[in-house]
Amino acid sequence: MASKKDDEISLLNSFYNNKTTILQEARVFNESPVSPRKCRQLLTRIIYLFYTGETFVPIEATPLFFGITKLFQNKDAALRQMVYVAIKELSTVAEDVIMVTSSIQKDMQPNLEVVYRANAIRALCRIIDASMVQSTERFFKAAIVDKNTAISTAALVSSYHLFPVSKDVIKRWVNEAQEALNPKAPSFFSNTGPTTYLGFSTSSSSPQPQTIPSTSFISQYHALGLLYSIRQQDRMAVIKMIQQLGGGKTGGGTTLKNPMALCMLIRYAAKVMDEDPNMHKQMFDLLEGWLRHKSDMVNFEAARAICEMRNVQPQHLTRAIATFQIFLSSPKATLKFAAIRILSSLALVHPTVVAVCNTEMEGLITDSNRSIATYAITTLLKTGNEASVDRLMKQISGFMAEISDEFKVIVVEAVRTLCLKFPAKQELMLTFLAGVLREEGGYDFKRAVVEAMFDMIKFISACKESALSHLCEFIEDCEFTKLSVRILHLLGLEGPKMSQPTKYIRFIYNRVVLENAIVRAAAVSSLAKFGVNVIDNTVKKSIGVLLSRCLDDVDDEVRDRAAMYLRVLEEEQLAETYVKEESVYSLGALEAKLVSYLNEESAAEEPFDATAIPKISRAQAAQEVARPTSLDTIAVAQAAKIAVAAPVVTMSAAETQSQYASQLAAVPEFAAYGPVLNSSLKPTQLTESETEYVISCVKHIFKSHIVFQFNVSNTLPDTVLEDVSVNMTATDETGLTHLGSMNIPLLTAATSPQPVYVSFARDDPEEYQLGSFQCALKFVSKEVDPSSGEPEEEGYPDEYNLEEVELAAGGDYIVPTYVNFSSEWDKMKSSPSSTETFALSQMESIKAAVDSIVEILRMEALGGSDQPSSTSVHTLQLAGLMGGGGGKVLTRARMTFAAGQGVTLELSVRAENEAVCRLVMSAIGG
Repeated sequence: MASKKDDEISLLNSFYNNKTTILQEARVFNESPVSPRKCRQLLTRIIYLFYTGETFVPIEATPLFFGITKLFQNKDAALRQMVYVAIKELSTVAEDVIMVTSSIQKDMQPNLEVVYRANAIRALCRIIDASMVQSTERFFKAAIVDKNTAISTAALVSSYHLFPVSKDVIKRWVNEAQEALNPKAPSFFSNTGPTTYLGFSTSSSSPQPQTIPSTSFISQYHALGLLYSIRQQDRMAVIKMIQQLGGGKTGGGTTLKNPMALCMLIRYAAKVMDEDPNMHKQMFDLLEGWLRHKSDMVNFEAARAICEMRNVQPQHLTRAIATFQIFLSSPKATLKFAAIRILSSLALVHPTVVAVCNTEMEGLITDSNRSIATYAITTLLKTGNEASVDRLMKQISGFMAEISDEFKVIVVEAVRTLCLKFPAKQELMLTFLAGVLREEGGYDFKRAVVEAMFDMIKFISACKESALSHLCEFIEDCEFTKLSVRILHLLGLEGPKMSQPTKYIRFIYNRVVLENAIVRAAAVSSLAKFGVNVIDNTVKKSIGVLLSRCLDDVDDEVRDRAAMYLRVLEEEQLAETYVKEESVYSLGALEAKLVSYLNEESAAEEPFDATAIPKISRAQAAQEVARPTSLDTIAVAQAAKIAVAAPVVTMSAAETQSQYASQLAAVPEFAAYGPVLNSSLKPTQLTESETEYVISCVKHIFKSHIVFQFNVSNTLPDTVLEDVSVNMTATDETGLTHLGSMNIPLLTAATSPQPVYVSFARDDPEEYQLGSFQCALKFVSKEVDPSSGEPEEEGYPDEYNLEEVELAAGGDYIVPTYVNFSSEWDKMKSSPSSTETFALSQMESIKAAVDSIVEILRMEALGGSDQPSSTSVHTLQLAGLMGGGGGKVLTRARMTFAAGQGVTLELSVRAENEAVCRLVMSAIGG
């Protein structure tokens, strides 16, 4: 019955609030006399349509808008309020709405005591444009300082919305906004006419609405927002405003009575402290003063600002932690949740500081609000010691079934962190994770558990076998294809290394029989890895039998993989290439080369050359595509600035090369140069970062040309640079011929940085040109007129000397690549090679010599050889790829160290080209 009734209500609602029906009923606005009750009902339905997301086209909205404006003649106050709410919504869609401005301004008169004056102000804000703001200035100024809080608030909010449209006019209202910040003395008596005892009017005229005093002081919140918008470009004015309104070190002298205004002031203070280290002490004292405010909201905001300070030290957190400690004992669930969430984030960085709240947090484990309990127990896991792990894990198991997946993920991530912190407790942790893996849950929850097990397998070798067994049981009944594929891949990598690898084969082959095509294909690849990597020949034969059964699979991907891996099992060379190979192509570099190949017109004449693409290790490839854990995401979202600045997302080498290639492809003058063979991985800084002009250089190597890209930044906002160029003078013979440069016509602080390109032709493209250049930045400097913002007509030529730019072997011609050094070194026995001995007497250690060689050659250090384990003898192994099809180059550096003599270096180079060997030797020998 209830369902039938709900359906009837829904059907009636869809008809009653239908847009077509409402547009037809809009004729009630034209009736005479107007029925206020009918009009209010219809206006309510129109506003309801906007609320539900209904859209009006201009041809519908315009007649409706002007029909509503006819109701301005009616004196019914409630109807007039609804009129303003409706036209405020319709004004963004209807046409020619500017025509009702004069009617609205009549209801904004300062001497008019009507209840809908505030509504008129809000509607006018939506209707006027930038050209009309100045003509309404008188009305807004009077409304901002009005004693009626509703009118003052409406004017302040409207001014805030108009500020981006007409900044120059709104900035003149700063005095009124400042006056609105001062708390208004509440007056309980109306001055609209003679009154009797208790305030009843004695006038025979119609009663006027009486001003109701505000005790929330909400206008201060809006006035502060407007004042900050006006002053935000003036750092000193903002600091002065914060200090004046802050109330001193105790916070008791502030004129702000509204807690939300104080919270906003705290955020402004935190921003100033973050941007200006010189103001740290003054702002920090203000924040600590606000910790003693009577409002919980203000206390929390101040404590959170302190906890989120950049590079915050433990001694600065004492009072903030004490405030949160009080909140944890509060009967209010909102305060407990807010406090425990901040403490959970802070515990990632300062667990010992948060540990003082452990007693209060342990009391929250049994809290009826499971969100609070989850945060409490995960925070305790971060702050507790090894002795408390067993007790906490028992308590976690008790309420896992009662919380949502979102909080289950938080718990699992905390356990994951704990596993790595206390490896001795791995058995307990693994039992817990295996238990929750069997429970019902969504993909994110299951993925978090699987990721935690993956980390245990990677970092805790003692639990590998048991963890793999638990994962094998999980894929028997796993409903998520992605997780099954990842687990099968891991089994293929780790399973053959276990003491009994055959026990995993049954679980993998079950997936071939029972799962979908994607999982079956992954299972085939995993089986092949067992056949290749397990030494026992009987296992290899068994895998061959299982793979041969897959040749009849209905899916072509599964059949193709099975056929390929059967061939791989028969030929050892194929196994080395397709299964045992530890390196893979850098996907970013592969994409860039393919795009360049497709865009080149003559590319179809020659096959695609994959030898020029650098390789990276599988660990590096996994690191490139790795995503942050759920715990990292939550922590960043809650406290993005705790302790350190948010990490900068850096592009990989391949992504950098791809970006440079796309930039150069957009320059028509370089189209004839052909594809870019190599670009500098890291720009060379030619100036200090604090100077007025910041310049860096990137070198682009083409087959017959070299282009130097100078990225120029002008940091002076009151100076404009014109005709910006870079003059390069070679210090010796380089084998390059200067062709020309592309200058920057106009450079301001807002348009910085911009590139200057200087192009050279390579006299002999087969040789690798080396050398250094003296550089100078040349430009015409013009001052900016502060009144008009335009640069002056006359300027003066100027020159700015830069650091030298060096064209070297490492980084300019050689690209790092990953190989199996021992096998590749043996393969290149017959290739061109060179060996020389160098005495590095200035080197104070083996580590210093290793760092210097890696820095000079910019090649990939293999097998961790860039971290010497001995202080007297070490061998450094490096691999690189020459741009432009020069092939691989391998370097072996044997070093010995003796006190007083420095480092003796024996450098051996093997390459596919004799010129490459000379290039590497010249880079070290000079």
